[in-house]
Amino acid sequence: MTIGLLKGTSSWGHSGWVTVYCRVCGAKMNLSGQKPRSRKVEVVYACPKCAEKYEAYFCAADARFVKYTCPFCGTKLEIVSPQPVTRR
Repeated sequence: MTIGLLKGTSSWGHSGWVTVYCRVCGAKMNLSGQKPRSRKVEVVYACPKCAEKYEAYFCAADARFVKYTCPFCGTKLEIVSPQPVTRR
């Protein structure tokens, strides 16, 4: 068995599973909300329709640039990371 031998890009802790790129500027973003060893929280926006089809993820600056609407289909962008807190 190879239970303890998962290494490389197939391993569970690899950053490739949570790394996406901005469709406008190409900035590398982390879907976990924070980069390792950083105190800054990174907000990632995505189009609910085009996220799977075109990988339409946007950084906060470019989401503001496109006025929080998807340039591909025109729907409103949603916050993907960090998860919004709902208050009761």
